[in-house]
Amino acid sequence: MKKYYDLAVNQQDKTADIYIYGDITSVPVEDNDVSAYSLVQDINGLKDVDIINVYINSYGGEVSEGLAIYNALKRHTAKVCTYCDGFAASIASVIFCAGDERYMYPASFLMIHNVWISTAGNANELRKDADNLDKLSEGAVSVYLTVLKNATEKELRDMLAAETWLTPQEALQYGFATQVLQQARTQDKAAANVRQN
Repeated sequence: MKKYYDLAVNQQDKTADIYIYGDITSVPVEDNDVSAYSLVQDINGLKDVDIINVYINSYGGEVSEGLAIYNALKRHTAKVCTYCDGFAASIASVIFCAGDERYMYPASFLMIHNVWISTAGNANELRKDADNLDKLSEGAVSVYLTVLKNATEKELRDMLAAETWLTPQEALQYGFATQVLQQARTQDKAAANVRQN
């Protein structure tokens, strides 16, 4: 069966690396789409690992899929380290919060917002959808509150309502990230020409 994400296990140091580098969806189509059904089975199958590293670059996707991945990571006995390699947006930011340690880089971003859907229907159906969205947004709020610091719940809700992009330093300030990692330098001097002779 084709894998729609990358997972590698190093038996020697008892670590597992998971790459969530695409949309989080119940119907994976693209090579980098991530389905909770497949990924959670693999997470649950990681019996002999001490550390699970989760590398994220995702605009997000389906709430139910992301919550299932978050909960699977939280209940695993291994230490979970999440890394925001590019974007951890929408439900991907919830998965990012599953980390016992949560790392960002100077060139990475979190985005948080309230749940939204595309919908159609009469006035009663749209009111019902709005009520349901309020309830679904509470799932993300409950996760964010477990890591939030230096802000009130009202300030968090205001950020969600405004659809807020967070820089690494802002994510660190509010507790979403636990550390901002510096990228390793590959050379000491800038090159004037891309061709090195």
